[in-house]
Amino acid sequence: MKVTGGKAVYGAGVGILMLQARFPRIPGDMGNALSWPFPVHYRVVRGASPDRVVRQGAPGLLDAFIEAGRALVADGADGITTNCGFLSLFQPELSAALEVPVMTSSLMQVALVNRLLPPGKVAGVLTISASALTAEHLARAQVPEGTPIGTTEGGREFTRAILGDELTLDVELARQDNIDAARALIESHPEVGAIVLECTNMVPYAGDIRAATGLPVFSIYSAVTWFQQGLVPRRF
Repeated sequence: MKVTGGKAVYGAGVGILMLQARFPRIPGDMGNALSWPFPVHYRVVRGASPDRVVRQGAPGLLDAFIEAGRALVADGADGITTNCGFLSLFQPELSAALEVPVMTSSLMQVALVNRLLPPGKVAGVLTISASALTAEHLARAQVPEGTPIGTTEGGREFTRAILGDELTLDVELARQDNIDAARALIESHPEVGAIVLECTNMVPYAGDIRAATGLPVFSIYSAVTWFQQGLVPRRF
């Protein structure tokens, strides 16, 4: 049997472009490697702080993300994703530059989830910052106009600690912020039949949101797990 090389690292199909941050990444967080049931590649994009990417719109960072993405592909990644839903802004440019499948944002699931739901029900989005989530972010992820949006902004812990890049995180307060925001979303939008978590740092609380609302919850974890199965199909 002959095999062909060409990669530096084998066995990890997904490459993850990471923001440069210091806040705690607990199990379930995309940036905690123990969250994944399969190996992944990581590459930190220097200068891409949570505040700069989310609140400022990632000015001047496109080239840095392209360079980091190319490095991941050169190392062996077969597909690229990112650890911030707001990077949907770069979806067209990264897809064109990297020449492998690219999924920048959990928001890209919204249109698919809508097709899964019964008539009269739609997916709602839960975001870390509704004030920063623009129509352009949504359009580049092909999120339908009028999609209900909920947010953890104004909560006690989650948005402040993550976007402020704080060294400590009160996990229980962050969990409650996510539950409260999800409940508020469905209370104000009874047409919501499922929730898509924009923020990759919300994944540790997806099960709690599901328990509190009774609704299906989709996240970057569900998206990347699906992505992985396309990049590295299981052999039977």
